Amino acid sequence: MSPTPPAPADPAAAPETPAPSPSDSRQGRLDAEFEHRRERALAMGGAAKLDRRRAQGVLNARERIGHLFDAGSFIESGLFATSAVPQDSERSPGDGKIAGFGRIDGREAAAVANDFTVMGASSGATNGRKIGHVKRVATQRGLPLIFLGESSGARMPDHMGSRGMGLLLGNDGAQYQRLRETPWASATLGLSYGSSSWYSVMSDFHVMRKGAVLAVSSSLLASMAIKEEVDPQELGGWKLHAEVTGFADLVVDTDEEALDAIKRFLSYLPSHHQEAPPVAAVPAGSGQDMGDILGLLPTSRTQVYDVRKVIRTIVDRDSLFELKARFGKVAVTGLARLGGRTVGIIANNPLYKGGALDTDACEKITSFLVLCDAFNIPIVMLADTPGFVIGTEAERRRAPGKIMNFMNALSLMTVPKLSLVLRKSYGQAYLNMGGGRNSDEFAGWPTAEISFMDPQFAVKVVHGLEPGAPGFDEAQAQMDRASAVWDIASVYAMQSVVRPQDTRDYLIRMLDVHELRLTRGVGRHLMQAWPTSF
Repeated sequence: MSPTPPAPADPAAAPETPAPSPSDSRQGRLDAEFEHRRERALAMGGAAKLDRRRAQGVLNARERIGHLFDAGSFIESGLFATSAVPQDSERSPGDGKIAGFGRIDGREAAAVANDFTVMGASSGATNGRKIGHVKRVATQRGLPLIFLGESSGARMPDHMGSRGMGLLLGNDGAQYQRLRETPWASATLGLSYGSSSWYSVMSDFHVMRKGAVLAVSSSLLASMAIKEEVDPQELGGWKLHAEVTGFADLVVDTDEEALDAIKRFLSYLPSHHQEAPPVAAVPAGSGQDMGDILGLLPTSRTQVYDVRKVIRTIVDRDSLFELKARFGKVAVTGLARLGGRTVGIIANNPLYKGGALDTDACEKITSFLVLCDAFNIPIVMLADTPGFVIGTEAERRRAPGKIMNFMNALSLMTVPKLSLVLRKSYGQAYLNMGGGRNSDEFAGWPTAEISFMDPQFAVKVVHGLEPGAPGFDEAQAQMDRASAVWDIASVYAMQSVVRPQDTRDYLIRMLDVHELRLTRGVGRHLMQAWPTSF
């Protein structure tokens, strides 16, 4: 018997929908739970808190991360973390700190952003582990590390009592260890107390937004401690840290400017201490004003000028990135480029105190020397100083120790050091600014004067003559001739006398000569453990 043929298919009939398999159903449930938890974590402290920040023109932590990193490059670590205290788990998405890894101009970096909308970004057990993990990865894999600070400090009552202290504090012996294996950069973008402040002052670069506060503890606690009202800005505002403590390398008006400053700072540095800094293209117009540079230098040794104009003329166009501009103003420190290479610039600035170095300037320069040596950045020193500020106030501010810290740091550096005397270099400052074999190449303009002290003072000390007295002018003229650059060059205590218009070419050529070829651009890092604040 022949089998009955199947009936022809009805073209209008709908195809039969297969029943969902058990695996599809399970996957759907897992995806739904994942999305629910993800949305809850991304909601941070809730719409109301986020709206208030937006109305104030302040970015939230996730917006800061988005501005910092290249689009789509951020991968979060600890998205589903919450407080270790069970009753707080529902109100602590991310446990108040957002951590992870992303790219800045194509280079990998790590970051921790405090989320003030969640429990004031206070420090707890879970977010402490997040910070520890990101720090370990950054150190072991050679990534710059960025801290975006805004925190109420230690979380109460988690830290209270001996049990709280034993569980939360002191369990990471390397929590505050810095060996400068990778660059650290930080921004203070709101109220910042406790560990948020610690990481800021431990960083190689720290930028503050105006209105932010960095302090050990809040003004409320400070007021309770000293029994009088304390203004938050006087306690730890940007003016204090930019002009008095020197903790702020840069001050800006907005969150976006702070994040852009971090990106610019890192563009000069290698990702870690075992590689040379990146080389950039030389902008068009670099060095085009070198022919007129001598006109920036007054003819009188006592007339002031702003050395930053000289620096900007010499370095690659628009490349000077000044650090601590409001602190220790008698000296300029900044990153720049020469022929595309990153260099550290240190210069006396006669616009302030005639360029005489005070204790703030010594601290500022010492810190900068250590930064540059840690990350293989050659130093260019431009000297024009009558020496160190002296007197009772200088001694009270520990001038001898500050001067020797500066000198010790300079002598311990193993990156190339080029020093050029523009106008005058007297006394111990002659050594601190690279003279006496304290730089790899010591040079001067024909305008340079080098002596133990200003010739005018020397006439009084040596001859007992006051200005205007018979014989004073003749004695000073003799002292002036003895201080000229040609005598020190004649005994080869100065390697080169450089015409001002040739300075840029000379420095670029000397960077070629002194390249660290044997170690692929890497120094010995003898100051690896030098503190960032001292």
